[in-house]
Amino acid sequence: MGDVLAGFHAAWEFESDSVLIRYERGIRTPKLFQALGERRVPVEAIAGVTLTPGRRGTVVLRVQPREGADPLIEAAAGQLKESGDPYRLVLPAERETLAEYYADELTGMLGAAAHSEPADRYLVAAPEAPLHFKAYDGKASFDGKAVSFRWSWTGASSAKWKAGDQLFPVADLGGVEWRSPEALEGYLRLLPRDAAGTAAPQADQDPASVVFGLGYGPVHESLPFAAAVLAAVRDRGPATPVPVPAPRRDPADIAERIRHLGELHQQGLVTDEEFSSKKAQLLAEL
Repeated sequence: MGDVLAGFHAAWEFESDSVLIRYERGIRTPKLFQALGERRVPVEAIAGVTLTPGRRGTVVLRVQPREGADPLIEAAAGQLKESGDPYRLVLPAERETLAEYYADELTGMLGAAAHSEPADRYLVAAPEAPLHFKAYDGKASFDGKAVSFRWSWTGASSAKWKAGDQLFPVADLGGVEWRSPEALEGYLRLLPRDAAGTAAPQADQDPASVVFGLGYGPVHESLPFAAAVLAAVRDRGPATPVPVPAPRRDPADIAERIRHLGELHQQGLVTDEEFSSKKAQLLAEL
Protein backbone atom coordinates (compact mmCIF):
# COMPACT_ATOMS: atom_id res chain seq x y z
CA MET A 1 0.00 0.00 0.00
CA GLY A 2 1.31 3.43 -0.91
CA ASP A 3 1.00 6.87 0.64
CA VAL A 4 -2.51 8.30 0.87
CA LEU A 5 -3.49 11.92 0.36
CA ALA A 6 -7.07 12.62 1.46
CA GLY A 7 -9.04 15.60 0.23
CA PHE A 8 -12.66 16.62 -0.13
CA HIS A 9 -14.74 13.82 -1.72
CA ALA A 10 -11.77 11.55 -2.49
CA ALA A 11 -8.49 10.05 -1.33
CA TRP A 12 -5.56 9.32 -3.62
CA GLU A 13 -3.22 6.43 -2.92
CA PHE A 14 0.14 6.74 -4.65
CA GLU A 15 1.67 3.44 -5.75
CA SER A 16 4.78 2.68 -7.74
CA ASP A 17 3.01 2.47 -11.10
CA SER A 18 -0.41 4.07 -10.56
CA VAL A 19 -2.68 6.30 -8.52
CA LEU A 20 -5.69 4.64 -6.90
CA ILE A 21 -8.53 7.15 -6.48
CA ARG A 22 -11.22 6.25 -3.95
CA TYR A 23 -14.30 8.45 -3.89
CA GLU A 24 -16.37 9.13 -0.79
CA ARG A 25 -20.07 8.30 -0.48
CA GLY A 26 -21.37 11.39 1.26
CA ILE A 27 -24.40 13.49 0.40
CA ARG A 28 -22.08 16.30 -0.71
CA THR A 29 -19.99 14.09 -2.93
CA PRO A 30 -20.90 14.46 -6.64
CA LYS A 31 -23.08 11.55 -7.71
CA LEU A 32 -20.71 10.73 -10.56
CA PHE A 33 -17.91 10.12 -8.06
CA GLN A 34 -20.14 7.89 -5.97
CA ALA A 35 -21.12 5.90 -9.05
CA LEU A 36 -17.47 5.42 -10.02
CA GLY A 37 -16.49 4.19 -6.56
CA GLU A 38 -12.77 3.96 -7.24
CA ARG A 39 -10.49 4.17 -10.24
CA ARG A 40 -6.92 3.05 -10.80
CA VAL A 41 -5.00 5.44 -13.05
CA PRO A 42 -1.73 3.95 -14.36
CA VAL A 43 1.19 6.34 -14.63
CA GLU A 44 1.29 5.70 -18.38
CA ALA A 45 -2.25 7.16 -18.57
CA ILE A 46 -1.11 10.50 -17.15
CA ALA A 47 0.08 13.36 -19.34
CA GLY A 48 0.85 15.89 -16.59
CA VAL A 49 0.27 17.12 -13.04
CA THR A 50 -0.79 20.57 -11.79
CA LEU A 51 -1.29 22.18 -8.38
CA THR A 52 -3.29 25.42 -8.38
CA PRO A 53 -5.13 27.64 -5.89
CA GLY A 54 -8.77 26.70 -5.45
CA ARG A 55 -11.80 28.49 -4.06
CA ARG A 56 -12.39 29.45 -0.45
CA GLY A 57 -9.04 28.52 1.01
CA THR A 58 -8.34 25.36 -0.98
CA VAL A 59 -5.76 24.04 -3.40
CA VAL A 60 -6.43 21.67 -6.30
CA LEU A 61 -4.17 18.80 -7.28
CA ARG A 62 -5.05 17.50 -10.72
CA VAL A 63 -3.64 14.92 -13.08
CA GLN A 64 -4.18 15.49 -16.78
CA PRO A 65 -5.26 12.21 -18.37
CA ARG A 66 -3.53 11.26 -21.56
CA GLU A 67 -5.70 11.65 -24.64
CA GLY A 68 -7.44 8.41 -25.50
CA ALA A 69 -6.48 6.72 -22.22
CA ASP A 70 -9.83 6.94 -20.41
CA PRO A 71 -13.16 5.99 -22.04
CA LEU A 72 -15.07 8.09 -19.48
CA ILE A 73 -13.23 11.27 -20.44
CA GLU A 74 -13.46 10.44 -24.13
CA ALA A 75 -17.22 9.95 -23.86
CA ALA A 76 -17.61 13.20 -21.88
CA ALA A 77 -15.86 15.13 -24.67
CA GLY A 78 -15.17 18.16 -22.46
CA GLN A 79 -18.73 18.46 -21.15
CA LEU A 80 -18.05 17.72 -17.48
CA LYS A 81 -18.28 20.61 -15.07
CA GLU A 82 -15.18 21.41 -13.04
CA SER A 83 -16.82 20.09 -9.88
CA GLY A 84 -17.48 16.79 -11.65
CA ASP A 85 -13.93 16.25 -12.90
CA PRO A 86 -12.83 12.86 -11.48
CA TYR A 87 -9.16 13.84 -11.84
CA ARG A 88 -9.30 16.78 -9.39
CA LEU A 89 -8.44 16.45 -5.70
CA VAL A 90 -9.47 19.50 -3.64
CA LEU A 91 -7.63 19.99 -0.35
CA PRO A 92 -7.54 22.64 2.43
CA ALA A 93 -4.93 25.32 1.73
CA GLU A 94 -2.97 24.34 4.83
CA ARG A 95 -2.14 21.05 3.10
CA GLU A 96 -0.58 22.78 0.11
CA THR A 97 2.98 21.80 1.08
CA LEU A 98 2.01 18.14 1.29
CA ALA A 99 0.11 18.36 -1.98
CA GLU A 100 3.14 19.98 -3.61
CA TYR A 101 5.31 17.11 -2.42
CA TYR A 102 3.04 14.51 -4.03
CA ALA A 103 2.73 16.59 -7.19
CA ASP A 104 6.54 16.61 -7.47
CA GLU A 105 6.71 12.87 -6.74
CA LEU A 106 4.16 12.10 -9.44
CA THR A 107 5.88 14.40 -11.92
CA GLY A 108 9.11 12.56 -11.20
CA MET A 109 7.41 9.25 -11.91
CA LEU A 110 6.39 10.57 -15.30
CA GLY A 111 9.99 11.52 -16.00
CA ALA A 112 11.25 12.94 -19.25
CA ALA A 113 8.99 10.59 -21.20
CA ALA A 114 5.79 12.44 -20.31
CA HIS A 115 2.96 10.85 -22.22
CA SER A 116 1.89 13.65 -24.53
CA GLU A 117 0.96 11.47 -27.50
CA PRO A 118 -2.52 9.87 -27.64
CA ALA A 119 -2.83 6.37 -26.21
CA ASP A 120 -3.53 3.55 -28.66
CA ARG A 121 -5.78 1.76 -26.14
CA TYR A 122 -7.74 2.53 -23.01
CA LEU A 123 -5.49 2.42 -19.96
CA VAL A 124 -8.10 3.29 -17.33
CA ALA A 125 -10.75 0.62 -16.83
CA ALA A 126 -14.28 1.42 -17.95
CA PRO A 127 -17.28 0.97 -15.63
CA GLU A 128 -18.36 -2.66 -15.62
CA ALA A 129 -21.53 -3.99 -17.21
CA PRO A 130 -24.38 -4.64 -16.68
CA LEU A 131 -25.43 -1.00 -16.74
CA HIS A 132 -28.77 0.65 -17.35
CA PHE A 133 -30.56 3.96 -17.00
CA LYS A 134 -33.93 5.49 -17.74
CA ALA A 135 -34.02 8.16 -20.43
CA TYR A 136 -36.99 10.38 -21.25
CA ASP A 137 -38.17 8.22 -24.13
CA GLY A 138 -37.01 4.77 -23.11
CA LYS A 139 -34.82 2.49 -21.03
CA ALA A 140 -31.24 1.77 -22.06
CA SER A 141 -29.45 -1.40 -20.98
CA PHE A 142 -25.97 -2.77 -21.67
CA ASP A 143 -24.93 -6.30 -20.73
CA GLY A 144 -21.38 -6.11 -22.11
CA LYS A 145 -22.33 -7.66 -25.45
CA ALA A 146 -25.20 -5.55 -26.72
CA VAL A 147 -27.11 -2.34 -26.02
CA SER A 148 -30.89 -2.43 -25.93
CA PHE A 149 -33.36 0.45 -26.09
CA ARG A 150 -36.88 -0.21 -24.88
CA TRP A 151 -39.21 2.65 -25.72
CA SER A 152 -41.51 4.35 -23.25
CA TRP A 153 -45.03 4.88 -24.55
CA THR A 154 -45.23 8.20 -22.68
CA GLY A 155 -42.10 9.72 -24.21
CA ALA A 156 -40.99 7.98 -27.41
CA SER A 157 -41.78 9.54 -30.79
CA SER A 158 -43.97 7.78 -33.33
CA ALA A 159 -40.83 7.18 -35.42
CA LYS A 160 -39.31 5.15 -32.61
CA TRP A 161 -42.52 3.27 -31.98
CA LYS A 162 -42.69 2.35 -35.65
CA ALA A 163 -39.10 1.09 -35.51
CA GLY A 164 -39.78 -0.91 -32.35
CA ASP A 165 -37.47 -1.74 -29.47
CA GLN A 166 -33.85 -1.88 -30.56
CA LEU A 167 -30.94 -4.25 -29.95
CA PHE A 168 -27.40 -3.26 -30.99
CA PRO A 169 -24.64 -5.89 -30.72
CA VAL A 170 -21.28 -4.32 -29.92
CA ALA A 171 -19.89 -5.87 -33.11
CA ASP A 172 -22.17 -3.59 -35.14
CA LEU A 173 -21.18 -0.36 -33.39
CA GLY A 174 -18.50 2.17 -34.22
CA GLY A 175 -18.80 4.46 -31.21
CA VAL A 176 -21.03 6.51 -28.93
CA GLU A 177 -22.04 10.17 -28.99
CA TRP A 178 -23.04 11.60 -25.59
CA ARG A 179 -24.55 15.04 -25.03
CA SER A 180 -24.85 15.88 -21.36
CA PRO A 181 -28.33 15.83 -19.81
CA GLU A 182 -27.33 19.04 -18.05
CA ALA A 183 -27.52 20.83 -21.41
CA LEU A 184 -30.52 21.36 -23.66
CA GLU A 185 -31.36 18.48 -25.99
CA GLY A 186 -29.05 16.00 -24.33
CA TYR A 187 -28.95 12.47 -25.74
CA LEU A 188 -26.96 9.27 -26.12
CA ARG A 189 -26.54 8.09 -29.70
CA LEU A 190 -25.03 4.80 -30.85
CA LEU A 191 -22.92 5.17 -33.96
CA PRO A 192 -22.87 2.31 -36.48
CA ARG A 193 -19.69 1.01 -38.03
CA ASP A 194 -18.72 2.60 -41.34
CA ALA A 195 -21.06 5.55 -40.76
CA ALA A 196 -18.65 8.23 -42.00
CA GLY A 197 -20.40 10.93 -44.00
CA THR A 198 -23.87 9.74 -43.03
CA ALA A 199 -26.11 12.47 -41.64
CA ALA A 200 -27.91 11.33 -38.48
CA PRO A 201 -31.54 12.29 -37.87
CA GLN A 202 -32.60 14.30 -34.84
CA ALA A 203 -32.12 12.28 -31.67
CA ASP A 204 -35.84 12.15 -30.85
CA GLN A 205 -36.49 10.58 -34.27
CA ASP A 206 -33.46 8.28 -34.30
CA PRO A 207 -34.00 4.67 -33.10
CA ALA A 208 -30.26 4.54 -32.34
CA SER A 209 -30.62 7.32 -29.76
CA VAL A 210 -32.27 7.94 -26.42
CA VAL A 211 -32.99 11.50 -25.40
CA PHE A 212 -32.62 12.98 -21.94
CA GLY A 213 -34.87 15.32 -20.04
CA LEU A 214 -35.09 16.82 -16.58
CA GLY A 215 -34.51 13.93 -14.20
CA TYR A 216 -33.91 11.40 -16.99
CA GLY A 217 -30.48 10.04 -17.88
CA PRO A 218 -28.47 11.99 -15.30
CA VAL A 219 -24.71 12.29 -15.77
CA HIS A 220 -23.80 9.72 -13.12
CA GLU A 221 -25.90 7.08 -14.91
CA SER A 222 -25.62 7.88 -18.60
CA LEU A 223 -21.91 8.82 -18.77
CA PRO A 224 -20.53 5.59 -17.24
CA PHE A 225 -22.93 3.75 -19.57
CA ALA A 226 -21.48 5.56 -22.60
CA ALA A 227 -17.93 4.90 -21.41
CA ALA A 228 -18.57 1.17 -20.96
CA VAL A 229 -20.00 0.89 -24.47
CA LEU A 230 -17.03 2.80 -25.93
CA ALA A 231 -14.58 0.46 -24.22
CA ALA A 232 -16.46 -2.60 -25.44
CA VAL A 233 -16.45 -1.25 -29.01
CA ARG A 234 -12.70 -0.73 -28.91
CA ASP A 235 -12.02 -4.13 -27.35
CA ARG A 236 -14.37 -6.17 -29.54
CA GLY A 237 -11.63 -7.31 -31.95
CA PRO A 238 -12.26 -8.85 -35.39
CA ALA A 239 -14.21 -11.85 -34.08
CA THR A 240 -17.41 -12.96 -35.77
CA PRO A 241 -20.44 -11.40 -34.08
CA VAL A 242 -22.33 -13.71 -31.72
CA PRO A 243 -26.13 -13.49 -32.06
CA VAL A 244 -27.74 -11.92 -28.99
CA PRO A 245 -31.15 -13.38 -28.14
CA ALA A 246 -34.00 -10.92 -27.77
CA PRO A 247 -35.23 -10.52 -24.18
CA ARG A 248 -38.55 -12.12 -23.25
CA ARG A 249 -41.46 -9.70 -22.91
CA ASP A 250 -44.06 -9.32 -20.20
CA PRO A 251 -47.54 -10.04 -21.69
CA ALA A 252 -48.98 -7.03 -19.84
CA ASP A 253 -46.31 -4.84 -21.37
CA ILE A 254 -47.05 -6.21 -24.86
CA ALA A 255 -50.75 -5.47 -24.37
CA GLU A 256 -49.97 -1.91 -23.32
CA ARG A 257 -47.74 -1.40 -26.34
CA ILE A 258 -50.40 -2.70 -28.71
CA ARG A 259 -52.92 -0.34 -27.10
CA HIS A 260 -50.59 2.63 -27.60
CA LEU A 261 -49.87 1.53 -31.16
CA GLY A 262 -53.64 1.54 -31.77
CA GLU A 263 -53.82 5.13 -30.51
CA LEU A 264 -51.11 6.15 -32.97
CA HIS A 265 -53.04 4.36 -35.70
CA GLN A 266 -56.24 6.20 -34.85
CA GLN A 267 -54.37 9.51 -34.90
CA GLY A 268 -53.10 8.80 -38.39
CA LEU A 269 -49.46 8.61 -37.27
CA VAL A 270 -49.22 4.93 -38.24
CA THR A 271 -50.56 3.46 -41.49
CA ASP A 272 -52.75 0.36 -41.68
CA GLU A 273 -49.83 -1.66 -42.99
CA GLU A 274 -47.46 -0.38 -40.29
CA PHE A 275 -50.04 -1.09 -37.59
CA SER A 276 -50.62 -4.68 -38.74
CA SER A 277 -46.91 -5.35 -39.15
CA LYS A 278 -45.92 -3.93 -35.77
CA LYS A 279 -48.81 -5.63 -33.97
CA ALA A 280 -47.77 -8.98 -35.44
CA GLN A 281 -44.18 -8.33 -34.37
CA LEU A 282 -45.26 -7.56 -30.80
CA LEU A 283 -47.49 -10.64 -30.60
CA ALA A 284 -44.59 -12.79 -31.83
CA GLU A 285 -42.57 -11.68 -28.79
CA LEU A 286 -45.01 -13.36 -26.37
